[in-house]
Amino acid sequence: MKSRRAFIVGIKSLKLSNKESLFLKKFKPWGVILFSRNIKSIKQTKNLTNSIKRIFKDKKYPILIDQEGGRVNRLKKIINFDNYTSEYFGNLYFKDQQKFIITFKLFIDKTAYILKLLGININTVPVLDLKYKGASNVIGDRAFSKDKYLVSKIGDICIRIFHENSIGTVIKHIPGHGLASVDSHNSRPIVKNSIKYLNKNDFYTFKEKKSFFAMTAHIIYQKLDNINTATHSKKTIKYIRKNIGFKNVLISDDISMKSLKDNIKTNTIKAFDAGCNLVLHCNGNMNEMKIVADNSPFLNRFILKKTSQFYKIIS
Repeated sequence: MKSRRAFIVGIKSLKLSNKESLFLKKFKPWGVILFSRNIKSIKQTKNLTNSIKRIFKDKKYPILIDQEGGRVNRLKKIINFDNYTSEYFGNLYFKDQQKFIITFKLFIDKTAYILKLLGININTVPVLDLKYKGASNVIGDRAFSKDKYLVSKIGDICIRIFHENSIGTVIKHIPGHGLASVDSHNSRPIVKNSIKYLNKNDFYTFKEKKSFFAMTAHIIYQKLDNINTATHSKKTIKYIRKNIGFKNVLISDDISMKSLKDNIKTNTIKAFDAGCNLVLHCNGNMNEMKIVADNSPFLNRFILKKTSQFYKIIS
């Protein structure tokens, strides 16, 4: 595992191309992330994940997916989870906790069952961002609630049940995307609220979480760092470590998103310099992937230790 590098990539299609196979063998990314474009059927996806794991001779090789339910449903060609938004579960928790526990556990158990069947072992959930009226709809019904206590509680339950099902989780988007007035996929959000407010609200939901992984927000928190997004900010990542108390692996959000204004090389280098442990690149563009790979370090002791801890929960 020491020869692997500290980045995660997407691939273009339903199976590995020869170029992609050679890329994985040469650069050895820490993990691979799958999207709807990579998933057509159970058999096809199993063949794809098995072909990736064979390259690394590792049955536990990290393969990630964004499978939240609702709008973010990468398994839509296999199963329909459109109605099961995070907001739906937040409302259910508020109305009837007993019914919530039964329904939410069924939802996660079934999601985990399908992921394991497909050879996927990390789901980038839960979304711990707060729901705000008037904010960008990029979060919207992907948030459980506007209630910080409820979001934190459901987050704990989500992480625990996925871990019980041998699936890792990635809490996102640390330290909080809810107040963003624009979509960070397209432009750079700036949050101007005070640290006192954020610490009591948006940052609160990420505290004391037992997830092995967290994904950084491409957002400027002006009172922490008025120049750099969290992904590129030493000050914000230091705050995440010391004040929010997240001690495990920090993964950047997609390094090719438009919120990050520099080129791919600079975006990658700045993320590592700021304190991200792994850099994520999603679009499958081979030229960009090579730039990310060339500028990603080999796995350090911290990542190796945390990866070993994660491997212990995978059956």
